[in-house]
Amino acid sequence: MKKLTNHFTTMNRIDRLTAILIQLQSKKVVKAAEIAERFGMSLRTVYRDVKALQEAGVPIGAEAGTGYYIVEGYHLPPVMFSQEEAAALLTGEKLMEQFSDHSGQKQFSNAMHKIRAVLRGSEKDFLESLEENIAILKPIPPQQEEFPNRFLTDVQQALGGQKVLRLEYFSHHSAETNQREVEPIGVFYSGNRWHLIAYCRLRKDYRDFRIDRIKKLSATTTVFKKSQHPSLQEYLKQQDKNPERPHLIKVRFSHHIARYISEQKYYYGLIAETREQDYIEMSFLTGHIEYFARWSLMFGNEMLIVESDALRQQMKEMIAQLHAHYL
Repeated sequence: MKKLTNHFTTMNRIDRLTAILIQLQSKKVVKAAEIAERFGMSLRTVYRDVKALQEAGVPIGAEAGTGYYIVEGYHLPPVMFSQEEAAALLTGEKLMEQFSDHSGQKQFSNAMHKIRAVLRGSEKDFLESLEENIAILKPIPPQQEEFPNRFLTDVQQALGGQKVLRLEYFSHHSAETNQREVEPIGVFYSGNRWHLIAYCRLRKDYRDFRIDRIKKLSATTTVFKKSQHPSLQEYLKQQDKNPERPHLIKVRFSHHIARYISEQKYYYGLIAETREQDYIEMSFLTGHIEYFARWSLMFGNEMLIVESDALRQQMKEMIAQLHAHYL
């Protein structure tokens, strides 16, 4: 097995056993291969470490072919954080302030208060000295009063419980507000917005709902079967075969141009990036082909469309319009 080049490979065994115990508490069941990959060690070492924890009195159970689990009711005492871990949490808090909605910001702030409560005095002092010197700069559009932008947490709760959501949603395309009952399958962040992918019972199809365009939201008591829908990752992969929005776009940029769009690409829905010797291929998910095409025009022949007939057609129309305009 390939060794991981991180600090886990050099930690002493006591620290590693503690870290393994924390990992076991992070999920209902943890596979031995997951532990081995995280710490860059062999499966034999994993088995030996887990046995050591069991002999020390930690109630660890095992399911053949599945993994290890901590017996219900067992918990570690409050976890102590290193300065590096505390700094990472502070950075995460700053990011949440800018890239989450109001509900996510509130919940993360509450979690950070609990985390700060268990920090040692030196870590608290360290965070206070850092706090005023870390900033995440992001333009925030003016918030319209009719869109509370506070439903991300409720959506996540419905996702976890497979609950049907009732929405009052404003469609930017039709400029109309209507009622929807939807079965949520996932959320993703793209183009400075959080999106909900859900099966719409009204349209009897999957739809992309911008969460900041929801006027009202409530979770019903109706439970749907998760197995009836694709996972979010499966849905996103299917977009190249589905003409409905959002559109999957694949393009290639020369290395010369790619270095100048390191930030812009995230605003246009980047979901994947592959670096080759002669070019960089990027995949985008967008609901606005025309908007994406206008951005693409500036790259001229430094960009090649690999996939998206809709984008090719839109580019041809825009180029013809420009040509006619400057004749």
